[in-house]
Amino acid sequence: MSSGILLMNKPQGFTSFDVIAKLRGILKIRRLGHTGTLDPMAEGVLPVLVGAATKACDILPDESKCYRAGFLLGCVTDTQDSTGTVLSTAEVNVTKDQMLSILPQFLGSIQQIPPMYSAVQINGRRLYDLAREGKVVDRPARTVEIQSLKLLAYDAQSGTGELEITCGKGTYVRTVLHDIGSVLGCGCCMTSLVRTVACGFMLKDCYGFAEIETVMRQQQLDDILLPTASLFASLPKLCLSEAQARQYRNGVKLSLHRLQGITSAQRYAVYDEAYCFIGLASAEFETGMLRVFKNFEEH
Repeated sequence: MSSGILLMNKPQGFTSFDVIAKLRGILKIRRLGHTGTLDPMAEGVLPVLVGAATKACDILPDESKCYRAGFLLGCVTDTQDSTGTVLSTAEVNVTKDQMLSILPQFLGSIQQIPPMYSAVQINGRRLYDLAREGKVVDRPARTVEIQSLKLLAYDAQSGTGELEITCGKGTYVRTVLHDIGSVLGCGCCMTSLVRTVACGFMLKDCYGFAEIETVMRQQQLDDILLPTASLFASLPKLCLSEAQARQYRNGVKLSLHRLQGITSAQRYAVYDEAYCFIGLASAEFETGMLRVFKNFEEH
């Protein structure tokens, strides 16, 4: 069965789950997953995990993402984006220099309160379900990481612009914009969102549904799937001998001092003697052993 990474350019109007459902129909493959949820209004990079690659869903080493986000100052909505109900409007008198001056406040590790229209669970219920019932509940702030913020465009007259945001897992871009609007004193909502990078993959390398359908008619799916190992390109590589690879496949711990390529890292991408990716391993320096973390081979 086909296995690997299918880079999808998610269109607007689809949830990430909608993309998976449609792809199951196109690919005739049930075992699919994705690496990070995108809201329906968002578009862009959505790496889809196919076959054995679905084992990587919760263990990705590189979960930073980059977005281009359009915004409108002077408008606050219940969803923090332009699809929601307008709660308030305000006159905008914000210069480009003022906009630039506050961006450093949102860099690094910051506290962010998840929006009511989100999949976060409070007492066993999704926030968006509570929001649809007209309820607003207290949400604890969470620490998120913003690596960079760049103002790509700004029109002071209309209060519209575009930001490029590079951030870590769990960051709500629309909440970043909402909070920027709060600091500026006029409010802000997101008007568009394009994910340009996810898990190290770029938008220019992604495919749309029509292209995937063509690939399937030509029976060339395997030609466009990226190897599962590409998800772990940031990890140090560990090449095993034939005997060591056999032990790894059987779940046997390996002695660290008998392995070549061990560094101070705790996680490794493991390859066999033919340099085929097998899976991941964790170094336990206190015991001097290497254990299987995740075997990606089909059994």
